[in-house]
Amino acid sequence: MAPSLGSPVRPSPTALRPRLAAAPLRRRRMRWCGRERLPSAARCCCCCCSTAAVAAGAMLPPVPGATVVPFTTMQTAVSRNMMDSMSVPTFRVGYSIITDKLDALYEKVKSKGVTKTLLLVKAAAMALAQHPVVNASCRDGKSFSYNTSVNIAVAVAIEGGLLTPVLEDADKLDIYLLARKWRVLLKKARTKQLQPAEYSSGTFSVSNLGMFGVDRFDAILPPGQGAIMAVGASKPTLVADKDGLFSIKNEMMVNVTADHRIIYGADLAAFLQTFSKIIEDPDNLTL
Repeated sequence: MAPSLGSPVRPSPTALRPRLAAAPLRRRRMRWCGRERLPSAARCCCCCCSTAAVAAGAMLPPVPGATVVPFTTMQTAVSRNMMDSMSVPTFRVGYSIITDKLDALYEKVKSKGVTKTLLLVKAAAMALAQHPVVNASCRDGKSFSYNTSVNIAVAVAIEGGLLTPVLEDADKLDIYLLARKWRVLLKKARTKQLQPAEYSSGTFSVSNLGMFGVDRFDAILPPGQGAIMAVGASKPTLVADKDGLFSIKNEMMVNVTADHRIIYGADLAAFLQTFSKIIEDPDNLTL
């Protein structure tokens, strides 16, 4: 039926929508994404396709003028391990710890070759012995693997990469024996003479960036381990005690990344409480 003269004619929605000419690049992207052929429900945007391509391992061209340097064998291994780590469901818990007594102990033992990192390693090993689930791992996605030894891998930056020499049975060795073993491992790491068992047998990892003044950071969980501890710098902090009195104390932040398939929040919190008590009353570290 034709409209009456008194009734306004409503244009169709299509007529109201201006037609915009697609730029050549946009037209090419639309063709790449299939937008010219697929129904709207099946269309994808270019960024989705790009993300999928990267996820699938597609090669991206270098930025014009950039210098491309191939990975070394070590960097290739690190890259592969990091990609494997991303498939593990992890969570992170942070904990503040007063270090005044630990700092005082360090001043007494550093002349014997004991570093602050080694004191942290020993404290972590003692805490892990009391919380074996944090020293466990999940290798098949179906079961716990409880490790009989507490082997602490310590991240070490070397030229062109990163290595993690392992201090085996760290809970059973005193700090002076740990220091002697660490000097040997560190020399091997820096001369690239570590044997596979000396860097791949860790059950727990420690990464310390405190010597660089880093307040806090998160570490990526190494494949085959249940947890890794990231240690920040110990710095003077205004702290209130249980009576509400304020004082200046040295405080550091540790962040632990853990495999949530086998370690739960309460497990990690209990481990960190034990670790904190050892650090804040470190007399047992010298036994």
